[in-house]
Amino acid sequence: MRALLCGPDSSFTSDAGTRGIRPRVGRLHGGPLLDSRRVRRSLGTTRCGALVALALFAVRCGPPPSRRDGFFVAPTRKPSSSAEPRAVEDRRPGRLLRSEPFKTGVPGSQAWRILYGSTGPNGEPVEVSGLVVAPTLPAPANGRNVVAWAHPTAGVGESCAPSMLKDPLDAIPHVPTLMVLDAVVVATDYPGLGTPGPVPYLVGEGEGRAVLDAVRAARQIPKIGASNRFAVWGHSQGGHAALFAGQLARPYAPELTLVGVAAISPVTDVARLWKDGLDEPFGRVMVADSLWSWSRIYRASLEPYASPELLQYVAAAPGECVDPEGGGDAAPAPAGVGADALSPSISTSPPWNRLLDENRPGRSPSSAPLYVAQGTDDAIVPASVTADFVAGLCRSGATVRYETFPGTGHARAGRTSATAAIQWMKARFDGDPAPSTCPPF
Repeated sequence: MRALLCGPDSSFTSDAGTRGIRPRVGRLHGGPLLDSRRVRRSLGTTRCGALVALALFAVRCGPPPSRRDGFFVAPTRKPSSSAEPRAVEDRRPGRLLRSEPFKTGVPGSQAWRILYGSTGPNGEPVEVSGLVVAPTLPAPANGRNVVAWAHPTAGVGESCAPSMLKDPLDAIPHVPTLMVLDAVVVATDYPGLGTPGPVPYLVGEGEGRAVLDAVRAARQIPKIGASNRFAVWGHSQGGHAALFAGQLARPYAPELTLVGVAAISPVTDVARLWKDGLDEPFGRVMVADSLWSWSRIYRASLEPYASPELLQYVAAAPGECVDPEGGGDAAPAPAGVGADALSPSISTSPPWNRLLDENRPGRSPSSAPLYVAQGTDDAIVPASVTADFVAGLCRSGATVRYETFPGTGHARAGRTSATAAIQWMKARFDGDPAPSTCPPF
């Protein structure tokens, strides 16, 4: 069981659904390291007068919020002539289309929600939302380092964007520490979260480009001094996105200088996730989200491989947002949605076999050294899968530091490893030689 805070902004409602929950306010979200502000708030008195014990995946925190005053709708410009009746603003990849400041609870910080241009998984122009956080002190003459955060699973509904949270900085580990380190933080929502979908969930190129274009957009916020030096840091789905951003950085954004990629419990084998994920509560959510996304982006049919109950479960995926750091008890799987609901033949049948290969990180070399962290008690991304992935990176000649965290499951790996990941990124920015745990080959 897990304690969640309740209040008039939160509207907890009973739900017989079996997907995850996404508490919009008052999450017990901050880790005990480096961010005591959130811990104090979490232990304080709630507006409704008590802590409410909720079982993960059994209760949903109301409907997702609606768009905020049209911010997430891409702006248009006046047509230059009658021959251009539907002219829209320049949407070049990385172009900042709109920014909106918001107040933060982190001392010495300033923040903006942003909307920017990017490139979708099929090469089409898309708009993406996100946020930028920067120190309030004047930037140094040589600019500030940029940390690009890639968030874990939040859902595939348009209103599941982390930047729509009442306190969106809660979704990023240890923001106060990053402000003390004088870094600019940029966090993409990914296409389709906050903006029209579909979401490229575990679609490597769509995620990776959104991360890189977020760095480009952050550099256009006036006076924060975001330089072209950046590191990418992601957890779970975000680990997958971070790895693809590392592969794409040099060819897609050559004007930027990537110093390192930190991937925490990254999804590196989607076929394995599909095989084993339906046996695990949050794994079911990830399987459904990926099947929903891929079937729409790639126009691939699920019907030959999925049970009618699983098809119904997948179709409902956009209707709920999830808490990627949830823990505790879980509701039973819906009838017919178990390990045998998805045929193993999907992984060997076209076009799915090709899509699985295309969205497997590590097929191209990373543009920078890597830090990979993994919890030993992860039931969604098993430690053995990540170890095999790292071994492949080592055989290809990559520079990788691999670190395991005993007793840590999937949901908490991002927070548990945050201090180590930040220290590793700082060393890359400082120009220290990147350590490697790869054995000699």
